[in-house]
Amino acid sequence: MATIEECRSALDRLSDNLLRADGEVRSATALDRSLSCHITDLDTTFTGRLTDGRIQVRDTVQGPPPDKAQIRLAMTGDDLVAMVDGELNFAKAWASGRVRLEAGFRDLLKLRSLL
Repeated sequence: MATIEECRSALDRLSDNLLRADGEVRSATALDRSLSCHITDLDTTFTGRLTDGRIQVRDTVQGPPPDKAQIRLAMTGDDLVAMVDGELNFAKAWASGRVRLEAGFRDLLKLRSLL
């Protein structure tokens, strides 16, 4: 089972990957939205913002997200690490329910290129 530190490191690597992305992926991440990522098996939530193509983690809290972020993710720590390492396809994990992504309709349309 992935630790909180491994999950935080995975989010940092994901942020770096998004910053280096080109084309549609870069355009999809050019949002300014609040973000939460609930790690279900650790019952821990990372909160922050997706802004300028980067994920900025601002806080780590126990339990589910304290506030409703504009973009909300939920998954196990192992799935987060596997996705960032390229071992788990986000679209397949989302379609199968292993990963939950909730956002407004317009944001989902914008983020679809990431899937």
